[in-house]
Amino acid sequence: MSLKSNSLVISKIKSGKYLKLYDDEKELLDDLMIEVDQAFDMSNISNRILNEMTDSYDSIINNNTNSVMKFLTSYSIILTIPTIIFSFYGMNVPLPLTNLPKISWEIICLLALFLSVLLTLFFVKKDYFSKR
Repeated sequence: MSLKSNSLVISKIKSGKYLKLYDDEKELLDDLMIEVDQAFDMSNISNRILNEMTDSYDSIINNNTNSVMKFLTSYSIILTIPTIIFSFYGMNVPLPLTNLPKISWEIICLLALFLSVLLTLFFVKKDYFSKR
């Protein structure tokens, strides 16, 4: 912004209505105007490069966040399976295996473990645990 305002000030001085200028001073103002324009262009280029770098970092951070979220979601799904099974058996309603009081707890635990392992193998096969 300061380069743009400097350019306006130099243009007004160069017009000659505010100050009386000699030929040497006009040449110096022309050179100064060229330098200000070049500085303005360079600052625009630097600004574009900075914006592109910021966009690149944003993309990298978003990709990393997506990988972490996929990883955490798959683990929470695996841990939800036993919770659902045990919550069904915590209800006061007749359910399967309630007539086998000696081994029903072991069968339910094995069922929850089996489903969790099966789901874990599915996620490993689909490559859900990799942090690319």
